[in-house]
Amino acid sequence: MARKAGGARSRPRGSRGGRTGITYQVLGALLLAGLIAAAVWWWQQHHWIPPRDGFPVQGVEIGEADGPVNWRSIKAIGADFAYIDASASAFARDPAFVGNLQGAREAGLQVGALHRYDPCQPADRQAANFVVTVPGDQALLPAAIELDMLADKCPVTVNEAKVESELMTFINQVETHTGKALILKISPAFEARYAIAAKLDRNIWLVRDRWQPDYAGRPWTLWTANSSLSSEVVAGDLRWVVMQP
Repeated sequence: MARKAGGARSRPRGSRGGRTGITYQVLGALLLAGLIAAAVWWWQQHHWIPPRDGFPVQGVEIGEADGPVNWRSIKAIGADFAYIDASASAFARDPAFVGNLQGAREAGLQVGALHRYDPCQPADRQAANFVVTVPGDQALLPAAIELDMLADKCPVTVNEAKVESELMTFINQVETHTGKALILKISPAFEARYAIAAKLDRNIWLVRDRWQPDYAGRPWTLWTANSSLSSEVVAGDLRWVVMQP
């Protein structure tokens, strides 16, 4: 029998509409899997610390920007020591330093002080700033100097030789005050620019989340292993530091 003119055609099996529905389902499943993987990665990134059997001595770096600190809780989550932000450049001082120093000591942690170095400012002024902020107490851990800021944007040109010589002036004056050799906390950018680890014979403190750092070309003493460790004991993230066993 002849097909009627203008008659509706039936939709063949496996039509485009069916394929589109399946495609959306697959895309939705892939998107969900991606979201779950991202959530797992975020949780691991913000809760990971190196294993205790490999790194038995662990601690934190704390400053005013971290907000109020319950030092007994810091101790309870596994911190053995704390480096406390004390001073920066020639004039800045961390307003929470004195309280953090006292709180950490009362909680039974070993404590050290940290200065953020500014290559644009004279070294003797920076050393004076540190000396009036941090007591010359032999019970303190060796002081640390954070080397992160580059001299590229200084208002007056500071070449590499000047950075090195001024840095040695700061180190000598602070070591005279503390009676202990400084620790150099060197960022990847500072090391790439000045190669300071090979020039100054001091213990070094390196920074790299999760993976052991090797950018200084020699063994480290301290390592910031997680710069954004989530914990209920502070409002923000902790900078978690481990010591070379």
